[in-house]
Order: sequence, then structure tokens, then C-alpha cells
Amino acid sequence: MSRTVIHGGLVVTASDEIHADVLIEGGRIAALAAHGTDAATSWSADRRIDATGMYVLPGGVDAHTHMEMPFGGTYAADTFETGTRAAAWGGTTTIVDFAIQTMGRSLREGLDTWHAKADGKCAVDYGFHMILSDVDDSSLKEMDRLVAEGITSFKLFMAYPGVFYSDDGQILRAMQRASGNGGLVMMHAENGIAIDVLVEQALAEGRTDPRYHGDVRKVALEAEATHRAVQLARVAGAPLYVVHVSADEAVDEIAAARHKGLPVFGETCPQYLFLSTDNLAEPGFEGAKYVCSTPLRPREHQEVLWRGLRNNELQVVSTDHCPFCFSGQKEMGRGDFSKIPNGMPGVENRMDLLHQAVVDGHLSRRRWIEIACASPARMFGLYPKKGTIAPGADADVVIYDPGAEQTISAETHHMAVDYSAYEGRRVTGQVRTVLSRGVPVIEDRAYVGHAGHGTYLPRGTCQYL
Repeated sequence: MSRTVIHGGLVVTASDEIHADVLIEGGRIAALAAHGTDAATSWSADRRIDATGMYVLPGGVDAHTHMEMPFGGTYAADTFETGTRAAAWGGTTTIVDFAIQTMGRSLREGLDTWHAKADGKCAVDYGFHMILSDVDDSSLKEMDRLVAEGITSFKLFMAYPGVFYSDDGQILRAMQRASGNGGLVMMHAENGIAIDVLVEQALAEGRTDPRYHGDVRKVALEAEATHRAVQLARVAGAPLYVVHVSADEAVDEIAAARHKGLPVFGETCPQYLFLSTDNLAEPGFEGAKYVCSTPLRPREHQEVLWRGLRNNELQVVSTDHCPFCFSGQKEMGRGDFSKIPNGMPGVENRMDLLHQAVVDGHLSRRRWIEIACASPARMFGLYPKKGTIAPGADADVVIYDPGAEQTISAETHHMAVDYSAYEGRRVTGQVRTVLSRGVPVIEDRAYVGHAGHGTYLPRGTCQYL
């Protein structure tokens, strides 16, 4: 059994910051001991990693990615191989992606399709949520079987009529089922029926540029859908997780529900914390790079989101990584913003951007690790196997240089997409070395991993319930 010792670093978890050495045995954390103590100096090891001056972090858990996702006549540019490799470069060692039920087909068929895409391809560990596109008696029964197998979360959409949309009755039935089987309903909360009216009107009036994607997807329509989702969950007696929260009024709805003691949770993404409608309005169709749903909002919403993260009104930062190349994919929407594939790249940038938030004073170090590692692991039934550094946990460990400076750019990133949403942004902090289950994937800023190292993770139910 191989033994690795990481020595000299500051171990940062959601609960502690300690100068400790870490012993890894057989792919798991075996022990921690204060640096320089007899216990630490007595450890023999096959490999020693010097983390002096570095942070020793649990690997990031990105609970919202879309590798190879079909959308609008094309596919997300990252495969499970390229996407998980990029995740590792950015200090993320676990992703939870979305398997999709095709309308009229079974959940099992959709899940099998996603297993086939990912099996033997991933550089880091992965799990699946299930997108419910067609709620009926058959798919409701299948939910029970999937929960028993470790697919414990189900995404529904109040947006995208004719594609993923579920009406209130379908949503209520799915929530009632989740209430009984222990599953967690994840909600894309936007009023898609109303948005489609506004899209049609905008295009008829000649408002076709990317910035109008944000204009028609009103803050009020995100807030209204969030409110409705909360009330449906309340009636069903079910927990609710609202994905990619982008705006102040939606945060208010989640906060109000939580203040009532309801099991309602919220996620936001780096694009809403660092980008804005200014990007959507960039000239020469450049704004198409920033088309995602929910959309980017005016800059003043950012401070509300940061406050929500500090106050635990929002619990998780995921990426909603769904990359489409500018050339040939985003360009499908020239002259009609509604045809721009919705989604942005980001799986590689999340940990660094959130460390920049620590540097800028938005978050504490422990809260950074909480929202990026521990909370998503707890939310989706992976803790303490993932999301922390503690005896018995998987040895998913990131050696992080908090003083390194880097410039984010498409020229240097590893995602299979031809632009960066954060092009030219200077950030402080950079991943040096990444271990996945004790095996190096990134070593001194070189990729040493391989497709197929990552294993599939059946998950438990939400650990906040």
C-alpha cells in the first residue's frame, strides 16, 4: 500500500485552518499531525510533497456541469475527458453532471447514455443528477429506483417550453415523489412561458443582439418562478435546491423561505459574481460569449449574491459549465439572440476566482472551501468521502499557491472551447499539485493524469435534511 506525506502546508477545510502534515495511505487520508511533532516526523512514505508556504485543500466539488450536452442543434464542446482534465487543472476533483431523459423515453435510457459517455473517459471522479424532461407515472416510479441506486437528485425546468419545461402539476408530482423517496429536486427557476412571449416580441421589433437575451429574461421572472418553486415544494413537503441564482429578488425569495425554516437551498455561479450585463453588451457580437440562462445581471446584483454566500442564504458555488465555442456554435445566433446556445465555460476557473474573492475580502478562507468543496459534497450525499481533509476521506487534495499570480486566458486554459469568459483577468492564487484518491493528476503544474482514472460515484441523499 503506497504512502504519501504532504508536509509543511496550511490545511484549510470548511471548519479548520491548521498547520499540519497529512498522511495518505491506500488512496485515503490516514492521519493529520501538527508539523514537526513526533507523530508527523515518524511517518515513513513512498512520496513526500513539500507544501511549505502553500495551502493544502480538499479537492473542489463542482455539482453542476454539462459535458457533451446537446442544446439547440449542437453539443457542449467539452467531452468528459477534456472537461474533467480541465477540472483537475483548476483544483476540482469531483464533478456531478446531468444525465438527460429524452422526452417520451425512460430515465434509465437517459442515464445509460450518460454512463456510456463518461465511462473510462474521466480524469477525476464523477456522479450524475437526472434531468426529468417528461414527468408521468412511469418516470415517477423510476425516480424511486434511481434514488436507491445513488442518483439522488432530479432537475426540473420552469424554462424552455417544448424542450425541458414542466408545468406546475408535473413539478408538484415530482416533488411529492421526492418527499417520499429522499431525493432532492433541483429547479431551473425562470418563467419560461412568459420569457418566450418577450423573446418573440423583441425579435419582431428588431432587437436581435445578444444583450437582449438578458433584457427578456427579467429579474422579476426569475423571482416569480423561485417563489412558485418554493411554494410547490412547501405543499409537497419536499426540499428544494434552486440552481444558478443570479439576481437579488431570487435571493430574497430563498432567504424568506429559509427564515421560515423550509429546507430550501440556493446555488450561484462565478459568472454572476464576476461578470454582468456589460459583458452581454460587448460590441461586434462578442456578447454572445456570455449568453447563459439565467442571464448575467447588472453589476449591482453581485453584492447581494456575495452577501447571500456570507450569510448562508446561498450554500453552493457551482459553474454550470456548458461551453460552446464562439466560432461555429455561439455564431449560430447572429441576427437572432434566441438561437445562441445557452452556456459558458468555467469548470477550470471556479476555485481560482473564489480564492480571488478571499483576497478581495468577500469571503473567508474557510467559507471558500465550504461553498466550493464541503457544502456541495454534503448537499449531494458525498461527504465526508469528498469535500474535506480528515481521516477516512478520499485523498482528493490540492496543493495551492496563494501568492502565485496568473492571467486567465483561452491561450492557456485546458477547456475545449475557443474563448475564456474571464479573458485577461488577473487573479492571485494557483493550483500547484492535485491528487485524486492519492494519485497525482497535476504535479507541479504538469498534467500527469489519464482518462479512466476517475470513477463513478453513487451518492447518498442530501445531508442537510
